Amino acid sequence: MTSGDLRDRGVRPVPPSDAIEFLLAEHLNHRRMCRALEELAAASDFDASVITALVDFIRFDLTLHVIDEEEDVFPLLRRRCLAEDEIEDVLGRLAREHAEDKSLSERVRDVLNACLLVRRPPQAIEGGAEALVAFAHHERRHLALENAVIIPLARRRFSESDIEMLGRRFMARRRRVAATGK
Repeated sequence: MTSGDLRDRGVRPVPPSDAIEFLLAEHLNHRRMCRALEELAAASDFDASVITALVDFIRFDLTLHVIDEEEDVFPLLRRRCLAEDEIEDVLGRLAREHAEDKSLSERVRDVLNACLLVRRPPQAIEGGAEALVAFAHHERRHLALENAVIIPLARRRFSESDIEMLGRRFMARRRRVAATGK
């Protein structure tokens, strides 16, 4: 597995300018990450390429996705949704889950980096395999809520210009990271 295995390699790549489809494609990549974490947790062999790909994916892709949602998507939903959408409880829950994601993903990165240092699989790190599985399960529940509630509301409430603006912000963020490495 390489870092490319964690990213959508579908027939038609989805550019960030198509913001809602881009979010869905990222969710697919996050599910691939979850599967890779679970497979790695069960593995008895050390594979530096898989571990490095996961570290990079969590550090860049997952982090950018959370920023996209917290800084752009969720605030726009708050402005566009109607009272009947009852979005505040869901957004509050997702914000809390993002905070949990940060803590869990930091633990996973620590485990993966430790694996790279000692050149051993996560099972050799105390609590390592369990940390990977816990993060994968948490992330899947989180994605299910976003796909069931956030994406349909975004499709219903965002205008074409909203989606274009989100796409521009997503692309600018990724260009900035590509240029600076941060």
